[in-house]
Amino acid sequence: QVQLVESGGGLVQTGGSLRLSCAASGTIFSRKNMGWYRQAPGKQRELVAGISSGDSTNYADSVKGRFTISRSNAKNTLYLQMNSLKPEDTAVYYCNLEIAYTHYWGQGTQVTVSS
Repeated sequence: QVQLVESGGGLVQTGGSLRLSCAASGTIFSRKNMGWYRQAPGKQRELVAGISSGDSTNYADSVKGRFTISRSNAKNTLYLQMNSLKPEDTAVYYCNLEIAYTHYWGQGTQVTVSS
């Protein structure tokens, strides 16, 4: 079975940094579309950052210039480097993997930014 496990979330002060990781098992994600999503209470889940099968990246306007998505194919791990964090970044962050039009999700990791 394909499994995605996020880690690296926690409590951080405004202006701080975190690096989220998504470790995959049951598949390899080289040449796969992947992304980080987040969902805050009372809000829709939104795409934060995506990386394509060709390794092009895209970001939500709200995080552009602050977050960086990357992956290690050798480690089968996806990363999200989060800098200059703001209270509005507080959410549960989810890793997503697309395989043959099927989307797989991790359980999420909580990021809380205090003001």
